[in-house]
Amino acid sequence: MANIRPFAGIRYAHKLAEQFSNLIAPPYDVLDESGRAALQDKDESNIVAIDLPHMPPKVAGPDSVYQAASATLRCWLSDGTLTRDPRPALYPYTQTYQHGGRAFHRRGFIALVKLSPFGAGQVVPHEKTHKGPIEDRLKLMLATGAQLSPIFGLFSDPRNEVNNALYQNLAKPEYSGTLEGVKNDLWHVYDAGIINQVTDLMTSKPVYIADGHHRYTTALQYQQVMTEKNGGPLPADHPANYCMFVLVGMQDPGLLILPTHRLLGGLEGFDPAKLQIALGTHATLDLLPDGADAVKLAAAVAHAPAHTFGVYDGKAKRGYLLRLTNANVLADLEPGQSQDWRELDVAILQRYLIDEIIRPTFCGGSEPAKGYTADAATIESAVDGSQYQLALLLQSTPLHALEQLGKHNEVMPQKSTYFFPKLATGMVMNPLV
Repeated sequence: MANIRPFAGIRYAHKLAEQFSNLIAPPYDVLDESGRAALQDKDESNIVAIDLPHMPPKVAGPDSVYQAASATLRCWLSDGTLTRDPRPALYPYTQTYQHGGRAFHRRGFIALVKLSPFGAGQVVPHEKTHKGPIEDRLKLMLATGAQLSPIFGLFSDPRNEVNNALYQNLAKPEYSGTLEGVKNDLWHVYDAGIINQVTDLMTSKPVYIADGHHRYTTALQYQQVMTEKNGGPLPADHPANYCMFVLVGMQDPGLLILPTHRLLGGLEGFDPAKLQIALGTHATLDLLPDGADAVKLAAAVAHAPAHTFGVYDGKAKRGYLLRLTNANVLADLEPGQSQDWRELDVAILQRYLIDEIIRPTFCGGSEPAKGYTADAATIESAVDGSQYQLALLLQSTPLHALEQLGKHNEVMPQKSTYFFPKLATGMVMNPLV
């Protein structure tokens, strides 16, 4: 089960706490060139200068950009922009935000988690990884000798024992910064008694990766590189054997999962009657009563019975509810997968609706162009025909699915979960040297 430990993190100097909102950044992989420039315009010491030295993200760049990022990190440590904590700590971390007219407060903590290969230890994945982002992050990690942004991990804590121990004596946060409407607060806990209590509590709990699969795979590859340089197994306490996580209890009331809707392009026209014929007796298709609003369609899908999808036709500006009538539609298509996997809406959407229905019916058998959004308000402008013509909307993936698939060592299709909000980069960094 989870082996965690405290660490002496790298943080922005306390003298910069008042401008912390200008120093933190979203995860690198959600930024484009204009987003990066906007962050650097706020403050030239924004963490994005190190964490995203190359555009576009998720593709490896030339060695020089990573060397420049390393030089910037060393410079900031030298001039006092960044400081390293004097002794190991756990870092309580909260995010306070609004969504759908409601207020949420998510509590967790930042710690190191011992690495284990996927499917062979206490860290459980749920999505596949791809080569490009791993090459980029590994080059950055090797150049800087640091893990700059955390992985988002979940653990079961129905009695809230971990947070009760960590947060019992905390006062005003040491750092507080607002990013994209989300308030991010950070503390540190040096107390050995509390650290030991939390460490002991976590030993019985597996950690499920919510977000950051590529960063975790990068950490595994970094560990392998260090092992090869060492000429054999690393000492047990070597920094390369651990990886920085934000850990949040699955039962935390501030934990919110949004659906990631699919945008499809390359279609040769769309005809709802033709779609219904292709679906046969496996599903029904009905026009949304009040018409063309993608936001209303998303709301209707969210409150519908299980295995209900939304279909939004960008050209006609019409929304449809697609209700699956055969919940076991993947039985013959994916006999090697578990029943838990075959009942996932994201699996049904990809393996049945897209692969077996949309591709042959509207794409001439070719793979459609794909985009993703968790914000239904962006769908209508996105499927205007220039790049995408159709949107498929779905319900949120239930949290228990991570646990169920973990038991089978199975992973979900890409973009199956969207944990909102994203973690901020720059709260604390993990030195590896």
